[in-house]
Amino acid sequence: MKRAIHFVLLLFLSLLLHSYAEEAFDVRQHFSTVTRYGAAKGIADNSIIASNIPDGCTPIHINLVARHGTRSPTKKRIKELDNLETRLEELLRDAEERKLSLQKVPSWIQGWRSPWKGKLKGGELISKGEEELYDLGIRIREKFPDLFNEEYHPDVYTIRATQIPRASASAVAFGMGLFIGTGSLGPGRHRAFAVTSESRASDLLLRFYESCENYKHFRKRQEPAVGKLKEPSLDEITSSLVSRYMLNFTRQDTSSLWFLCKQEASLLDITDQACSLFTPSEISLLEWTDDLELFILKGYGNSLNYQMGVPLLQDVLQAMEQAIKAQEEKHAPGSYEKARLRFAHAETVVPFSCLLGLFHEGSGFQQIQEEKSLEPPPKPPQQRNWRGSIVAPFAGNNMLVLYSCQANSSSKYFVQVLHNEDPIPLPGCDSDFCPFELFKENIVYHPHLKSNYNQVCMVKQEAPEQKPSKLSQFFQLFSLGNDATSSSSF
Repeated sequence: MKRAIHFVLLLFLSLLLHSYAEEAFDVRQHFSTVTRYGAAKGIADNSIIASNIPDGCTPIHINLVARHGTRSPTKKRIKELDNLETRLEELLRDAEERKLSLQKVPSWIQGWRSPWKGKLKGGELISKGEEELYDLGIRIREKFPDLFNEEYHPDVYTIRATQIPRASASAVAFGMGLFIGTGSLGPGRHRAFAVTSESRASDLLLRFYESCENYKHFRKRQEPAVGKLKEPSLDEITSSLVSRYMLNFTRQDTSSLWFLCKQEASLLDITDQACSLFTPSEISLLEWTDDLELFILKGYGNSLNYQMGVPLLQDVLQAMEQAIKAQEEKHAPGSYEKARLRFAHAETVVPFSCLLGLFHEGSGFQQIQEEKSLEPPPKPPQQRNWRGSIVAPFAGNNMLVLYSCQANSSSKYFVQVLHNEDPIPLPGCDSDFCPFELFKENIVYHPHLKSNYNQVCMVKQEAPEQKPSKLSQFFQLFSLGNDATSSSSF
Protein backbone atom coordinates (compact mmCIF):
# COMPACT_ATOMS: atom_id res chain seq x y z
CA MET A 1 0.00 0.00 0.00
CA LYS A 2 2.80 2.40 0.96
CA ARG A 3 4.62 1.57 -2.28
CA ALA A 4 1.49 2.36 -4.27
CA ILE A 5 1.11 5.70 -2.50
CA HIS A 6 4.80 6.53 -3.12
CA PHE A 7 4.39 5.64 -6.79
CA VAL A 8 1.34 7.87 -7.16
CA LEU A 9 3.14 10.75 -5.41
CA LEU A 10 6.20 10.36 -7.65
CA LEU A 11 3.99 10.26 -10.75
CA PHE A 12 2.14 13.38 -9.60
CA LEU A 13 5.42 15.23 -8.92
CA SER A 14 6.80 14.18 -12.30
CA LEU A 15 3.72 15.46 -14.11
CA LEU A 16 3.81 18.68 -12.09
CA LEU A 17 7.47 19.31 -12.90
CA HIS A 18 6.88 18.54 -16.57
CA SER A 19 3.93 20.94 -16.64
CA TYR A 20 6.02 23.65 -14.97
CA ALA A 21 8.88 23.16 -17.44
CA GLU A 22 6.48 23.45 -20.40
CA GLU A 23 4.94 26.59 -18.89
CA ALA A 24 8.36 28.10 -18.12
CA PHE A 25 9.51 27.56 -21.73
CA ASP A 26 8.70 30.76 -23.62
CA VAL A 27 9.11 30.06 -27.32
CA ARG A 28 9.37 33.81 -28.02
CA GLN A 29 12.79 33.84 -26.34
CA HIS A 30 14.25 31.28 -28.78
CA PHE A 31 14.11 32.99 -32.17
CA SER A 32 17.76 34.07 -32.46
CA THR A 33 17.86 37.44 -34.26
CA VAL A 34 14.09 37.34 -34.92
CA THR A 35 13.44 37.70 -31.18
CA ARG A 36 11.53 40.79 -30.08
CA TYR A 37 13.36 43.11 -27.68
CA GLY A 38 10.90 42.62 -24.83
CA ALA A 39 11.26 38.83 -25.02
CA ALA A 40 15.06 39.12 -25.13
CA LYS A 41 15.03 41.31 -22.03
CA GLY A 42 13.27 38.47 -20.23
CA ILE A 43 16.31 36.21 -20.64
CA ALA A 44 18.06 37.28 -17.45
CA ASP A 45 21.61 36.31 -16.46
CA ASN A 46 21.38 36.49 -12.70
CA SER A 47 25.08 35.64 -12.32
CA ILE A 48 26.15 39.13 -13.47
CA ILE A 49 26.38 41.61 -10.60
CA ALA A 50 26.56 45.19 -11.84
CA SER A 51 29.25 47.46 -10.44
CA ASN A 52 28.26 50.25 -8.12
CA ILE A 53 29.14 53.54 -9.77
CA PRO A 54 31.38 55.36 -7.23
CA ASP A 55 30.20 58.62 -5.73
CA GLY A 56 31.55 61.59 -7.62
CA CYS A 57 31.42 59.81 -11.01
CA THR A 58 29.17 61.45 -13.59
CA PRO A 59 28.37 60.38 -17.18
CA ILE A 60 29.77 62.81 -19.74
CA HIS A 61 29.17 60.97 -23.03
CA ILE A 62 27.27 58.01 -24.43
CA ASN A 63 27.91 55.94 -27.56
CA LEU A 64 24.97 53.85 -28.78
CA VAL A 65 25.07 51.18 -31.48
CA ALA A 66 21.55 49.79 -31.97
CA ARG A 67 19.79 47.46 -34.35
CA HIS A 68 16.50 48.45 -35.98
CA GLY A 69 13.28 47.32 -34.31
CA THR A 70 10.96 44.46 -35.24
CA ARG A 71 10.29 44.39 -38.97
CA SER A 72 8.04 42.58 -41.42
CA PRO A 73 9.44 39.68 -43.49
CA THR A 74 11.35 40.66 -46.61
CA LYS A 75 9.92 40.26 -50.10
CA LYS A 76 11.93 37.05 -50.60
CA ARG A 77 10.64 35.49 -47.37
CA ILE A 78 7.04 36.55 -48.15
CA LYS A 79 7.38 34.49 -51.33
CA GLU A 80 8.60 31.55 -49.22
CA LEU A 81 5.47 31.77 -47.08
CA ASP A 82 3.29 31.90 -50.20
CA ASN A 83 5.02 28.70 -51.36
CA LEU A 84 4.44 27.15 -47.92
CA GLU A 85 0.70 27.81 -48.27
CA THR A 86 0.67 25.87 -51.53
CA ARG A 87 2.87 23.15 -50.07
CA LEU A 88 0.57 22.55 -47.06
CA GLU A 89 -2.36 22.08 -49.44
CA GLU A 90 -0.30 19.49 -51.37
CA LEU A 91 0.57 17.63 -48.16
CA LEU A 92 -3.08 17.43 -47.14
CA ARG A 93 -4.11 16.16 -50.59
CA ASP A 94 -1.35 13.58 -50.46
CA ALA A 95 -2.55 12.33 -47.06
CA GLU A 96 -6.13 12.06 -48.35
CA GLU A 97 -4.99 10.13 -51.44
CA ARG A 98 -3.14 7.71 -49.16
CA LYS A 99 -6.39 7.42 -47.16
CA LEU A 100 -4.66 8.54 -43.96
CA SER A 101 -6.56 9.94 -41.04
CA LEU A 102 -6.15 13.69 -40.57
CA GLN A 103 -6.98 13.49 -36.89
CA LYS A 104 -3.34 14.11 -35.95
CA VAL A 105 -3.07 17.12 -38.26
CA PRO A 106 -3.51 20.45 -36.39
CA SER A 107 -6.73 22.12 -37.52
CA TRP A 108 -5.01 25.42 -38.37
CA ILE A 109 -3.09 23.78 -41.23
CA GLN A 110 -6.32 23.06 -43.11
CA GLY A 111 -7.14 26.22 -45.04
CA TRP A 112 -4.16 28.19 -43.72
CA ARG A 113 -3.38 31.41 -45.61
CA SER A 114 -0.24 33.47 -45.23
CA PRO A 115 -0.95 36.73 -43.32
CA TRP A 116 1.43 38.46 -45.74
CA LYS A 117 -0.20 37.11 -48.89
CA GLY A 118 -0.48 39.77 -51.58
CA LYS A 119 2.11 42.09 -50.05
CA LEU A 120 4.38 43.47 -52.75
CA LYS A 121 6.95 45.02 -50.43
CA GLY A 122 8.55 43.87 -47.19
CA GLY A 123 11.23 44.47 -44.58
CA GLU A 124 9.71 47.67 -43.16
CA LEU A 125 9.65 48.61 -39.49
CA ILE A 126 6.31 47.59 -37.96
CA SER A 127 4.46 49.32 -35.12
CA LYS A 128 5.94 46.95 -32.53
CA GLY A 129 9.40 47.94 -33.75
CA GLU A 130 8.53 51.63 -33.50
CA GLU A 131 7.45 51.10 -29.91
CA GLU A 132 10.66 49.25 -29.05
CA LEU A 133 12.83 52.17 -30.12
CA TYR A 134 10.48 54.87 -28.82
CA ASP A 135 10.44 53.28 -25.37
CA LEU A 136 14.22 52.78 -25.48
CA GLY A 137 14.68 56.51 -26.11
CA ILE A 138 12.47 57.37 -23.13
CA ARG A 139 14.33 54.96 -20.83
CA ILE A 140 17.77 56.23 -21.82
CA ARG A 141 16.78 59.82 -21.10
CA GLU A 142 15.40 58.76 -17.71
CA LYS A 143 18.54 56.75 -16.90
CA PHE A 144 20.96 59.53 -17.89
CA PRO A 145 19.11 62.82 -17.27
CA ASP A 146 22.35 64.81 -16.91
CA LEU A 147 23.43 63.82 -20.41
CA PHE A 148 20.20 65.02 -22.00
CA ASN A 149 19.56 68.20 -20.04
CA GLU A 150 20.77 70.61 -22.72
CA GLU A 151 18.86 72.24 -25.53
CA TYR A 152 18.89 70.04 -28.61
CA HIS A 153 21.53 70.65 -31.24
CA PRO A 154 22.59 68.08 -33.87
CA ASP A 155 26.25 68.56 -32.95
CA VAL A 156 25.52 67.84 -29.28
CA TYR A 157 23.21 64.87 -29.88
CA THR A 158 24.39 63.20 -33.09
CA ILE A 159 21.98 60.68 -34.61
CA ARG A 160 23.12 58.49 -37.50
CA ALA A 161 21.37 55.69 -39.38
CA THR A 162 21.97 53.62 -42.46
CA GLN A 163 20.06 54.45 -45.62
CA ILE A 164 17.87 51.36 -45.18
CA PRO A 165 14.37 52.67 -44.27
CA ARG A 166 13.84 50.39 -41.24
CA ALA A 167 17.05 51.72 -39.67
CA SER A 168 16.30 55.38 -40.29
CA ALA A 169 12.69 54.86 -39.11
CA SER A 170 14.09 53.28 -35.94
CA ALA A 171 16.27 56.34 -35.40
CA VAL A 172 13.22 58.59 -35.75
CA ALA A 173 11.16 56.51 -33.31
CA PHE A 174 14.05 56.57 -30.81
CA GLY A 175 14.49 60.33 -31.17
CA MET A 176 10.77 60.92 -30.62
CA GLY A 177 11.05 59.09 -27.30
CA LEU A 178 14.35 60.67 -26.34
CA PHE A 179 13.22 64.25 -26.93
CA ILE A 180 9.56 63.93 -25.95
CA GLY A 181 8.35 66.95 -24.00
CA THR A 182 11.25 69.15 -25.10
CA GLY A 183 9.64 70.81 -28.13
CA SER A 184 6.44 72.55 -29.17
CA LEU A 185 4.91 70.14 -31.71
CA GLY A 186 1.57 68.60 -30.82
CA PRO A 187 0.19 67.47 -27.45
CA GLY A 188 3.35 65.46 -26.73
CA ARG A 189 5.52 68.57 -27.22
CA HIS A 190 7.69 66.78 -29.77
CA ARG A 191 10.48 68.47 -31.62
CA ALA A 192 12.24 68.07 -34.97
CA PHE A 193 15.71 66.54 -34.95
CA ALA A 194 18.27 65.52 -37.56
CA VAL A 195 19.12 61.97 -38.63
CA THR A 196 22.10 61.75 -40.98
CA SER A 197 22.99 58.87 -43.29
CA GLU A 198 25.99 58.00 -45.42
CA SER A 199 25.68 56.49 -48.89
CA ARG A 200 25.22 52.72 -48.79
CA ALA A 201 28.28 52.28 -50.97
CA SER A 202 30.61 54.23 -48.67
CA ASP A 203 29.17 53.77 -45.18
CA LEU A 204 32.26 52.35 -43.46
CA LEU A 205 30.84 53.00 -40.00
CA LEU A 206 27.48 51.21 -40.10
CA ARG A 207 27.52 49.13 -43.30
CA PHE A 208 31.21 48.22 -43.46
CA TYR A 209 30.27 44.77 -44.78
CA GLU A 210 28.89 46.32 -48.00
CA SER A 211 32.32 47.58 -49.06
CA CYS A 212 34.37 44.61 -47.82
CA GLU A 213 35.14 42.51 -50.90
CA ASN A 214 36.83 39.76 -48.87
CA TYR A 215 33.74 39.43 -46.70
CA LYS A 216 31.43 39.21 -49.71
CA HIS A 217 33.57 36.38 -51.14
CA PHE A 218 33.60 34.64 -47.74
CA ARG A 219 29.79 34.80 -47.44
CA LYS A 220 29.32 33.46 -50.97
CA ARG A 221 31.66 30.52 -50.28
CA GLN A 222 30.48 29.75 -46.77
CA GLU A 223 26.68 29.96 -47.00
CA PRO A 224 26.29 26.55 -48.73
CA ALA A 225 28.61 24.97 -46.16
CA VAL A 226 26.55 26.43 -43.30
CA GLY A 227 23.45 24.95 -44.89
CA LYS A 228 25.12 21.53 -44.87
CA LEU A 229 25.95 21.90 -41.17
CA LYS A 230 22.29 22.55 -40.38
CA GLU A 231 20.95 19.61 -42.40
CA PRO A 232 21.37 16.80 -39.80
CA SER A 233 19.38 18.76 -37.21
CA LEU A 234 16.66 19.67 -39.72
CA ASP A 235 16.48 16.04 -40.89
CA GLU A 236 16.14 14.81 -37.31
CA ILE A 237 13.26 17.21 -36.62
CA THR A 238 11.63 16.49 -40.00
CA SER A 239 11.55 12.79 -39.21
CA SER A 240 9.83 13.54 -35.88
CA LEU A 241 7.24 15.78 -37.57
CA VAL A 242 6.41 13.09 -40.14
CA SER A 243 5.87 10.52 -37.37
CA ARG A 244 3.88 12.91 -35.24
CA TYR A 245 1.49 14.32 -37.85
CA MET A 246 1.55 11.66 -40.62
CA LEU A 247 2.34 14.24 -43.31
CA ASN A 248 5.27 13.85 -45.71
CA PHE A 249 7.19 16.91 -44.57
CA THR A 250 10.57 17.60 -46.18
CA ARG A 251 13.60 19.39 -44.80
CA GLN A 252 12.51 22.54 -46.65
CA ASP A 253 9.04 22.26 -45.13
CA THR A 254 10.55 22.13 -41.64
CA SER A 255 12.71 25.17 -42.38
CA SER A 256 9.72 27.14 -43.71
CA LEU A 257 7.49 26.12 -40.80
CA TRP A 258 10.19 27.25 -38.36
CA PHE A 259 10.39 30.59 -40.18
CA LEU A 260 6.59 30.88 -40.01
CA CYS A 261 6.70 30.13 -36.27
CA LYS A 262 9.18 32.98 -35.72
CA GLN A 263 7.17 35.43 -37.79
CA GLU A 264 3.82 34.52 -36.25
CA ALA A 265 5.09 34.73 -32.68
CA SER A 266 7.32 37.81 -33.00
CA LEU A 267 5.11 39.90 -35.28
CA LEU A 268 1.58 38.65 -34.56
CA ASP A 269 1.84 37.17 -31.04
CA ILE A 270 0.57 33.81 -32.36
CA THR A 271 2.27 30.88 -30.63
CA ASP A 272 -0.37 28.14 -30.97
CA GLN A 273 -0.04 27.45 -34.70
CA ALA A 274 3.33 26.83 -36.40
CA CYS A 275 5.23 27.02 -33.11
CA SER A 276 3.00 24.35 -31.56
CA LEU A 277 4.22 21.83 -34.16
CA PHE A 278 7.59 21.62 -32.40
CA THR A 279 8.53 20.38 -28.94
CA PRO A 280 10.66 22.63 -26.68
CA SER A 281 13.74 20.48 -27.36
CA GLU A 282 13.17 20.77 -31.12
CA ILE A 283 12.78 24.53 -30.82
CA SER A 284 16.04 24.72 -28.86
CA LEU A 285 17.76 22.74 -31.61
CA LEU A 286 16.31 24.95 -34.36
CA GLU A 287 17.41 28.01 -32.41
CA TRP A 288 20.92 26.56 -32.24
CA THR A 289 21.03 26.12 -36.03
CA ASP A 290 20.14 29.81 -36.42
CA ASP A 291 22.75 30.77 -33.83
CA LEU A 292 25.35 28.61 -35.58
CA GLU A 293 24.70 30.42 -38.87
CA LEU A 294 24.96 33.79 -37.10
CA PHE A 295 28.22 32.74 -35.44
CA ILE A 296 29.88 31.58 -38.65
CA LEU A 297 28.67 34.27 -41.05
CA LYS A 298 28.59 37.33 -38.77
CA GLY A 299 30.31 36.47 -35.50
CA TYR A 300 33.38 34.76 -34.07
CA GLY A 301 33.39 32.01 -36.72
CA ASN A 302 35.74 34.11 -38.85
CA SER A 303 37.89 36.96 -37.52
CA LEU A 304 37.19 38.89 -40.75
CA ASN A 305 33.55 39.22 -39.58
CA TYR A 306 34.57 41.62 -36.82
CA GLN A 307 37.91 42.93 -38.14
CA MET A 308 36.01 44.82 -40.81
CA GLY A 309 34.08 46.64 -38.06
CA VAL A 310 37.18 48.39 -36.71
CA PRO A 311 36.21 51.77 -38.28
CA LEU A 312 33.12 51.77 -36.05
CA LEU A 313 35.18 50.92 -32.96
CA GLN A 314 37.59 53.71 -33.89
CA ASP A 315 34.69 56.14 -34.22
CA VAL A 316 33.45 55.17 -30.74
CA LEU A 317 36.92 55.73 -29.28
CA GLN A 318 37.29 59.07 -31.04
CA ALA A 319 33.96 60.26 -29.60
CA MET A 320 35.19 59.38 -26.10
CA GLU A 321 38.53 61.13 -26.58
CA GLN A 322 36.78 64.26 -27.82
CA ALA A 323 34.50 64.21 -24.76
CA ILE A 324 37.53 63.86 -22.46
CA LYS A 325 39.25 66.75 -24.20
CA ALA A 326 36.15 68.94 -23.77
CA GLN A 327 36.06 68.00 -20.10
CA GLU A 328 39.75 68.68 -19.53
CA GLU A 329 39.66 72.00 -21.37
CA LYS A 330 36.39 72.97 -19.64
CA HIS A 331 34.48 73.69 -22.83
CA ALA A 332 31.23 75.57 -22.43
CA PRO A 333 28.01 73.51 -22.24
CA GLY A 334 26.41 73.11 -25.64
CA SER A 335 29.74 73.40 -27.45
CA TYR A 336 30.63 69.70 -27.55
CA GLU A 337 29.01 66.35 -28.28
CA LYS A 338 27.36 64.45 -25.41
CA ALA A 339 25.84 61.52 -27.31
CA ARG A 340 26.57 59.71 -30.57
CA LEU A 341 23.56 57.53 -31.42
CA ARG A 342 23.71 55.01 -34.28
CA PHE A 343 21.00 52.80 -35.80
CA ALA A 344 21.84 49.95 -38.12
CA HIS A 345 21.48 46.17 -38.49
CA ALA A 346 22.40 42.80 -37.00
CA GLU A 347 25.37 42.79 -39.41
CA THR A 348 26.58 45.88 -37.52
CA VAL A 349 25.69 45.03 -33.92
CA VAL A 350 27.06 41.45 -34.00
CA PRO A 351 30.59 42.33 -35.20
CA PHE A 352 30.69 45.29 -32.79
CA SER A 353 29.79 42.99 -29.88
CA CYS A 354 32.61 40.68 -31.01
CA LEU A 355 35.07 43.58 -31.09
CA LEU A 356 34.18 44.21 -27.44
CA GLY A 357 34.76 40.52 -26.67
CA LEU A 358 31.19 39.75 -25.56
CA PHE A 359 29.44 36.35 -25.50
CA HIS A 360 32.36 34.08 -26.38
CA GLU A 361 32.81 30.68 -24.77
CA GLY A 362 35.46 29.99 -22.12
CA SER A 363 38.94 31.31 -22.95
CA GLY A 364 37.91 32.83 -26.27
CA PHE A 365 39.09 36.35 -25.42
CA GLN A 366 42.74 35.38 -25.89
CA GLN A 367 41.92 34.13 -29.38
CA ILE A 368 39.97 37.31 -30.11
CA GLN A 369 43.01 39.38 -29.16
CA GLU A 370 45.03 37.31 -31.60
CA GLU A 371 42.20 37.76 -34.14
CA LYS A 372 41.64 34.05 -34.53
CA SER A 373 38.38 32.29 -35.33
CA LEU A 374 36.63 30.60 -32.40
CA GLU A 375 35.02 27.18 -32.07
CA PRO A 376 31.26 27.04 -32.80
CA PRO A 377 28.79 27.31 -29.89
CA PRO A 378 27.99 23.95 -28.24
CA LYS A 379 24.87 22.09 -29.30
CA PRO A 380 21.86 21.73 -26.96
CA PRO A 381 21.31 20.57 -24.30
CA GLN A 382 24.71 22.09 -23.43
CA GLN A 383 24.63 25.68 -22.23
CA ARG A 384 26.18 28.40 -24.38
CA ASN A 385 26.89 32.12 -24.18
CA TRP A 386 26.31 32.73 -27.89
CA ARG A 387 22.57 33.19 -28.40
CA GLY A 388 21.29 35.44 -31.17
CA SER A 389 18.25 36.30 -29.06
CA ILE A 390 20.63 38.00 -26.61
CA VAL A 391 23.45 39.16 -28.92
CA ALA A 392 21.27 40.92 -31.51
CA PRO A 393 17.49 40.72 -31.06
CA PHE A 394 15.33 43.34 -32.75
CA ALA A 395 16.35 46.72 -31.24
CA GLY A 396 19.37 45.02 -29.60
CA ASN A 397 22.00 47.54 -28.58
CA ASN A 398 25.36 48.26 -27.03
CA MET A 399 25.82 51.45 -25.02
CA LEU A 400 29.25 52.65 -23.95
CA VAL A 401 28.91 55.29 -21.27
CA LEU A 402 31.93 57.44 -20.46
CA TYR A 403 32.17 58.60 -16.84
CA SER A 404 34.26 61.37 -15.33
CA CYS A 405 35.50 60.43 -11.84
CA GLN A 406 37.60 63.46 -10.91
CA ALA A 407 38.08 62.33 -7.30
CA ASN A 408 39.48 58.94 -8.30
CA SER A 409 43.23 58.73 -7.83
CA SER A 410 43.91 55.78 -10.16
CA SER A 411 41.91 56.88 -13.21
CA LYS A 412 39.86 59.97 -13.94
CA TYR A 413 37.73 58.38 -16.69
CA PHE A 414 35.85 55.08 -16.85
CA VAL A 415 33.80 53.23 -19.49
CA GLN A 416 30.69 51.24 -18.64
CA VAL A 417 29.29 48.90 -21.28
CA LEU A 418 25.59 48.10 -21.25
CA HIS A 419 24.26 45.41 -23.57
CA ASN A 420 20.52 45.70 -24.10
CA GLU A 421 20.60 48.24 -21.24
CA ASP A 422 22.17 45.83 -18.74
CA PRO A 423 25.78 46.26 -17.51
CA ILE A 424 28.04 43.53 -18.86
CA PRO A 425 31.66 42.77 -17.88
CA LEU A 426 34.35 43.36 -20.48
CA PRO A 427 36.78 40.42 -20.72
CA GLY A 428 39.75 42.77 -21.02
CA CYS A 429 38.74 44.54 -17.80
CA ASP A 430 36.95 41.80 -15.82
CA SER A 431 34.39 44.44 -14.90
CA ASP A 432 31.57 46.44 -16.43
CA PHE A 433 33.19 49.65 -15.11
CA CYS A 434 36.55 49.84 -16.84
CA PRO A 435 39.28 52.51 -16.55
CA PHE A 436 39.38 54.34 -19.88
CA GLU A 437 43.09 53.72 -20.47
CA LEU A 438 42.62 49.99 -19.82
CA PHE A 439 39.64 49.93 -22.18
CA LYS A 440 41.68 51.73 -24.80
CA GLU A 441 44.66 49.39 -24.46
CA ASN A 442 43.01 45.98 -23.95
CA ILE A 443 39.79 46.33 -25.94
CA VAL A 444 40.73 48.71 -28.74
CA TYR A 445 44.41 49.24 -29.51
CA HIS A 446 46.13 45.98 -28.62
CA PRO A 447 43.78 43.52 -30.32
CA HIS A 448 42.22 45.48 -33.16
CA LEU A 449 43.81 48.71 -34.31
CA LYS A 450 46.67 46.91 -35.97
CA SER A 451 44.06 45.98 -38.57
CA ASN A 452 43.61 48.28 -41.54
CA TYR A 453 40.19 48.19 -43.17
CA ASN A 454 41.53 48.44 -46.71
CA GLN A 455 44.06 45.67 -46.16
CA VAL A 456 41.55 43.40 -44.41
CA CYS A 457 38.87 43.92 -47.05
CA MET A 458 40.98 44.53 -50.16
CA VAL A 459 38.84 47.53 -51.05
CA LYS A 460 39.34 48.68 -54.61
CA GLN A 461 40.99 52.08 -54.71
CA GLU A 462 39.05 54.86 -56.40
CA ALA A 463 40.31 56.21 -59.70
CA PRO A 464 42.46 59.40 -59.31
CA GLU A 465 39.91 61.61 -61.08
CA GLN A 466 37.12 60.54 -58.73
CA LYS A 467 36.61 62.67 -55.67
CA PRO A 468 36.72 60.58 -52.44
CA SER A 469 33.73 60.75 -50.12
CA LYS A 470 33.85 63.01 -47.08
CA LEU A 471 33.80 59.94 -44.85
CA SER A 472 36.84 58.45 -46.62
CA GLN A 473 38.69 61.76 -46.29
CA PHE A 474 37.84 61.83 -42.58
CA PHE A 475 39.27 58.36 -41.98
CA GLN A 476 42.41 59.12 -44.01
CA LEU A 477 43.04 62.32 -42.04
CA PHE A 478 42.28 60.65 -38.72
CA SER A 479 44.56 57.73 -39.53
CA LEU A 480 47.40 60.11 -40.40
CA GLY A 481 46.82 62.05 -37.20
CA ASN A 482 46.77 58.85 -35.21
CA ASP A 483 50.04 57.65 -36.75
CA ALA A 484 51.77 60.59 -35.14
CA THR A 485 51.07 59.19 -31.67
CA SER A 486 50.68 55.47 -32.32
CA SER A 487 51.96 52.85 -34.73
CA SER A 488 48.47 51.35 -34.96
CA SER A 489 46.05 52.15 -37.75
CA PHE A 490 42.39 51.39 -37.98
